[in-house]
Amino acid sequence: MNAPFDALMARIRACRLCESRLPLGCRPVLQASPRARLLIVSQAPGRRVHETGIPFDDPSGERLCGWLGIDRAVFHDAARVAIVPMGFCFPGTGRNGDLPPRPECAPTWHPRLLPRLERLRLTLAIGQYAQAGLLGEQRGRTLTETVQAWRQHLQRGVLPLPHPSPRNRLWLARNPWFERDLLPVLRARVADALAG
Repeated sequence: MNAPFDALMARIRACRLCESRLPLGCRPVLQASPRARLLIVSQAPGRRVHETGIPFDDPSGERLCGWLGIDRAVFHDAARVAIVPMGFCFPGTGRNGDLPPRPECAPTWHPRLLPRLERLRLTLAIGQYAQAGLLGEQRGRTLTETVQAWRQHLQRGVLPLPHPSPRNRLWLARNPWFERDLLPVLRARVADALAG
């Protein structure tokens, strides 16, 4: 057992930094272990995930598992897969879906948590907020440009992906190269990262 790491996770799960700005209150949802080999950085939990407290416990998670070529048991094994969103709590809903992650979360907790994940072999940056946070100025002007440059980002150990939300069906239909070219590489790299 890693007592300092467990204490950090307990502090994160007890965070109330944004409580007054969250429509359903605080419920940080993440999973991590110092032994994790794969890091998934996404935007923020949706309403259903807020209710269950389980990362990607929704149709987006089902699609993401399919993209990765792993089952839910592996996906939810913190010793293999760390899931650390840009915002740990459900930010609320706007006119076009969920609101952006709260801006306080990642700057407060990522610098304390991410360096502790020393065994990572691959990082996935899912959606524009994760790509902005992880790639900074190296990302493209749009999510499509960033994901199209996946080979260049993968050389640095970060693979940008669109969000697996059912709302992104049109994006997937317009970008057939994603499933044809990127997904086979993604599955192979995930299998390699989780092996051993």
